[in-house]
Amino acid sequence: MPVNASPASVRSPSDTDVGVRLFVFHHAGGSHFLYREWPGLFPAGWDVRLLDAPGHGRLMGQPPYVDAAALADHFLAAIDSELDVPYALFGHSMGGLIAYELALRLSGAGRTPPVWLGMSGRGAPGHGSRRRVPRHLLADEDLRRELAALGGTPAEVLDHPGMWQMFEPVIRADLRLVETWRPDLSAAPRTAVSVFGGISDPSVPHEHLAAWAGRTEHFIGMHLFEGGHFYFLPDPRDLISRITGDIRIARHLSGPARPF
Repeated sequence: MPVNASPASVRSPSDTDVGVRLFVFHHAGGSHFLYREWPGLFPAGWDVRLLDAPGHGRLMGQPPYVDAAALADHFLAAIDSELDVPYALFGHSMGGLIAYELALRLSGAGRTPPVWLGMSGRGAPGHGSRRRVPRHLLADEDLRRELAALGGTPAEVLDHPGMWQMFEPVIRADLRLVETWRPDLSAAPRTAVSVFGGISDPSVPHEHLAAWAGRTEHFIGMHLFEGGHFYFLPDPRDLISRITGDIRIARHLSGPARPF
């Protein structure tokens, strides 16, 4: 799949008839790599940007963030010049948290908000599960076991001592970011929201996903798929079809489409 790569993102080829610009934010411990096929699966002309957080993917040499607000500010600075067109945000797990924080910042600053916010594998603010021992403080063996149960982390990372030593600090930093996140429950983004999740996800109860309906005036719906936390693996086409349809609905809700 032909793409142009920047230090922080992978993007689909430029096109003169772009329907929307979609920014995709990865999960904890992940990178754009898991989503690398996505740009080629959206309709022709859609501009899909796969972003990497510092410490991940193309930014692996940079220190990871451990604070959600700081990482959201980082991404806002990174994509600020790209928000002059109809755009949408999608995030899975930790990525959903960051997409939500970005939408809040844009709304709070009086900026044109995203036409759509897609939340995947991420419960609504105030509906996170509390653990006796946070994942980022677990012993190595226990953490690797939990990551293996969730999926999404390659077995070679979990099983190979050298690989684990390389990736463990970044994984723990991400988990710390997620588990210490304290969202502003008095605020809500001014955008349409869709929610996605796995029917068998052991980490995000369905009621936590459904609670997003109370965080927006335009709740498009909750879509559940067969599978666990990484329900869209190995084939993301059903999810991408639903994302495409919901963004089109959201653009209709927001009024006549602006030229790109």
